[in-house]
Amino acid sequence: MGRAGAEMDHLPEKMKPPDGGWGWVVLLGCFVITGFSYAFPKAVSVYFKELMYDFHVGYSDTAWISSIMLAMLYGTGPACSIMVNQFGCRPVMLVGGLLASSGMILASFTTNIIELYLTAGMLTGLGMALNFQPSLIMLGSYFDKRRPLANGLAAAGSPVFLSALSPLGQVLLEKFGWRGGFLIMGGLLLNCCTCGAVMRPLEISMKKREKVQDKYEAKEMLPMGGRVEEAISTTESTKKSKKAKKRKHKKRKKLLDFSIFKNRGFVIYAIAKFIMVLGLFVPPILLVNYAKDTGVPDKEAAFLLSVIGFIDIFARPSCGMFAGLKWVRPHVTYLFSFAMLFNGLTDILSAKASSYTSLIIFCIFFGISYGMVGALQFEVLMAIVGSQKFSSAIGLVLLIEAFAVLIGPPSAGLLVDALKKYDVIFYMAGSEVVLSSLFLATASYCCLNRAKKMTSQPEHPSPGGGGSETEEAESDVPEAEDPPGDNHHLSHSINNAGSDAVNHLTENKNTDRVGRPEGDGTVMIPGGCHVDHIVERDSF
Repeated sequence: MGRAGAEMDHLPEKMKPPDGGWGWVVLLGCFVITGFSYAFPKAVSVYFKELMYDFHVGYSDTAWISSIMLAMLYGTGPACSIMVNQFGCRPVMLVGGLLASSGMILASFTTNIIELYLTAGMLTGLGMALNFQPSLIMLGSYFDKRRPLANGLAAAGSPVFLSALSPLGQVLLEKFGWRGGFLIMGGLLLNCCTCGAVMRPLEISMKKREKVQDKYEAKEMLPMGGRVEEAISTTESTKKSKKAKKRKHKKRKKLLDFSIFKNRGFVIYAIAKFIMVLGLFVPPILLVNYAKDTGVPDKEAAFLLSVIGFIDIFARPSCGMFAGLKWVRPHVTYLFSFAMLFNGLTDILSAKASSYTSLIIFCIFFGISYGMVGALQFEVLMAIVGSQKFSSAIGLVLLIEAFAVLIGPPSAGLLVDALKKYDVIFYMAGSEVVLSSLFLATASYCCLNRAKKMTSQPEHPSPGGGGSETEEAESDVPEAEDPPGDNHHLSHSINNAGSDAVNHLTENKNTDRVGRPEGDGTVMIPGGCHVDHIVERDSF
């Protein structure tokens, strides 16, 4: 690598992940947000019996509260992406925390079930959606090398909060009733605003970056013997291209970046995720009722979900650490496929489980596989699209998942009512997850790996062109040390250059005053560099 490459490495990078430092605070905030987003809709179910008694409605009517929360969390993904691209992560999260809290506070004053749908369902669900998606975006911007571990630790917030919020909700219900419980829960959701406040963006001044880059570019091009006019025009064109890219970037921020659909990897991931979500959430939803139908007492049946949650707490960070290993991370997509395959086979092999011991074994393996899927799903998406397009990608993926969530569990419930058999549901759900894993692995290998092999073939540029100015300068640096005679000729040519270079620059400066402001695009020339004595690069 030449001197140009060595000095360019010291340039300040925009959005360069620190992989630590304040990133650990961001990780803690993401842990809390993930816990609230996934666990809160399930924890609210402890209030359903009281709501049924007060509002004289059925269980299916109260269950719509959690369904609306999840629908808002998934279905508002594109809207969240647009807001994040327009205003940034921190303002969106602060507004989301206020909406989530106000939704539960207003729900404590409702008088009918419809008002609960609008407040606890839609308003709180929208607030959690505005927190969940930006927190993942900020996590990806702060971590790169340690990103798998960070994603695993953040994903562990879901089982931790589920195991904490459910008993807390029961205590609040017994002491303060459901209205007091909703009011206190709304106060707890204000912590989302605190988590949003710590999401400090990683930004540097673009003007400062342009100045430093122009300095290094001019410093590298001019000593190589190139024309001064060529160097000046190159720096000017670089400035114009950077400004144009900056304007395009600002325009693109106002809308969703649908260009990610040109990425084959993203399309494959979205299809596989849709198929997986059709069956992923079905077993834990039907597990308790399935256990009761086989003769398991109510308390022991409810304990099965606690087993899944406890195993999930340790499975997610452990899988994140494993995915961060150097020899594993390049193949994280296949590890994600294995996790889905593991989960699907667990469902299929446990479809005939009838004893309580066999159900406990199923919960242990399901918790491990479910935790692996939860820890890897967003890491794989970040690896595919990158941090710059992740905000748009996750919004579109969540929207696709919303349709799958609305199709999978309800259709499974209809089949249970029609067939009165749970084993068929477990076979169906497991087959869908296995199909998604096989599709992801096969399509990634056939479509992506072959494309990488095609593009990795060494290209031989033509002698007349090709390659950037920086690449040419870097390739010419080692050759400058070969023949001492040519070096002597070069130094003699440069030392005889003083006055002509000054006169030439003075003429160019006077001429440029007509077309553009004084000083724009000027570059300092090393002393004694003669403009008319051109040294060809072949002589190096």
